Amino acid sequence: MKPTAQELPAIDIRSLTKTFNTTRALEHVSLKVMPGEMVALIGPSGAGKSTLLRHISGFVASDSAEKSRIDIFGRTVQRNGVVTSDIRDIRSAVGFVFQQFNLVGRLSLLTNILTGMLSRIPTWRSLFGLFRRSEKLAAMEALHRVGMDRYAGQRASTLSGGQQQRAAIARALLQQARIILADEPIASLDPQSATLVMAALEGLNREDGLTVVVSLHQIDYAFKYCPRSVAMKDGEVVYDGPTREISDDLLQHVYGKDLTGEDGQIPLLTTKAA
Repeated sequence: MKPTAQELPAIDIRSLTKTFNTTRALEHVSLKVMPGEMVALIGPSGAGKSTLLRHISGFVASDSAEKSRIDIFGRTVQRNGVVTSDIRDIRSAVGFVFQQFNLVGRLSLLTNILTGMLSRIPTWRSLFGLFRRSEKLAAMEALHRVGMDRYAGQRASTLSGGQQQRAAIARALLQQARIILADEPIASLDPQSATLVMAALEGLNREDGLTVVVSLHQIDYAFKYCPRSVAMKDGEVVYDGPTREISDDLLQHVYGKDLTGEDGQIPLLTTKAA
């Protein structure tokens, strides 16, 4: 009997390896994420988090290692270092939220959000910006979901970083993505804006059942929003399990001196206790 859509992993990664010149960015990474999970990718800069997300979306091909493979809901994204020919169709189910927002500053926020529909409308309509009323209403609803509908007519360049990032999440929602990959979405944001962005991602996960994988430097946000965490170091997965069970020893191993304060203590202790 074939597995149902809910039984298939949303993301299935097997023996993924990637080398840039002589640097091994990913080392035999294998990982499964089930539908409806919200997973944090944690680890220091250079751990391989962003590289892994780009492989999942098919932006980057892995090394041509035998038995290397990535599937999304049972559809192959890449195999043995070759991205599948129908990647654009598969990618329509994956919303990618970049650290730098990727909005067109001179266009209105509403127009930016409507680009999430480009895979579902004729090219000629998108080129001339001919969006139907129903499509604009759907875009407004997506903006409302992330608390940004009041800014629909403003140029994207006039918005703060946190506002632009929530708009990028709305664009992924309008895309009708089943998976959202968020690459350091709060890295450059102040705490209040970061909280709003993470709450928006959590809301789509909880209310819509979207699968969310978010890479984070700020470990306290993983403890607050992500039941499961995957810790990476030097391109390898060194922990995969419940976030609440992450130990201080593990964090010290993963982050080393980057995690230790001037007093020699791990700052996360207070966050975990809270």
